[in-house]
Amino acid sequence: MKLYVTLTSPFARMARIVMHEKSLEDRVEVIPAQTRTMDSPYYEINPSGRVPYLICDDGMRLEESQFICRYFDHLDGEPQFDPPSGAEGWEARRLEALARSLLDGVSVWVREIKRPQGESSPTIIEHERRRAERLTRVWEDEIASPMMQGPLNMAQITLICALEQDRRIPGFEWRASCPALSEWADAIGARDAVVRTQAPT
Repeated sequence: MKLYVTLTSPFARMARIVMHEKSLEDRVEVIPAQTRTMDSPYYEINPSGRVPYLICDDGMRLEESQFICRYFDHLDGEPQFDPPSGAEGWEARRLEALARSLLDGVSVWVREIKRPQGESSPTIIEHERRRAERLTRVWEDEIASPMMQGPLNMAQITLICALEQDRRIPGFEWRASCPALSEWADAIGARDAVVRTQAPT
């Protein structure tokens, strides 16, 4: 299988974490893609230009991080990242969606500040800064959930990939006002799966 990524994409990082957790490193070739450039050769592989993008052994092509993570998780017939059933399953999905909201917003923020001078929108930047501020305050309380303290799950993976964008975004300063969330991020950030998939600095 071939997994196309950019090393700075938090969405691609989610797929790389699940790939590592499922011990798929020997089955998946990780290929850096050049995105957001005119006429990149990558657009011949994936016309949308998004990452992650997976070409399976049978030629099937998958786009979208949640879909690829689920595919990796089910390859061995023993999924470990599926939400539990019943009320716990709804809680797991709720937390993952909340983490996805933060990840989507900080991703827009990063893209906007990386635009050439004069092309970025101060309105969008400020909107996403405020959204991130609100959501990290929500997460300061939500992080006490047993699901955020237990075995690695998709809500945890999504949240850490969002929070660690603070290294790329001037002004994403959530740690001082969110001590419980900061402590959690440091603890999960030390896990092998997360460390092994960090972008080179």
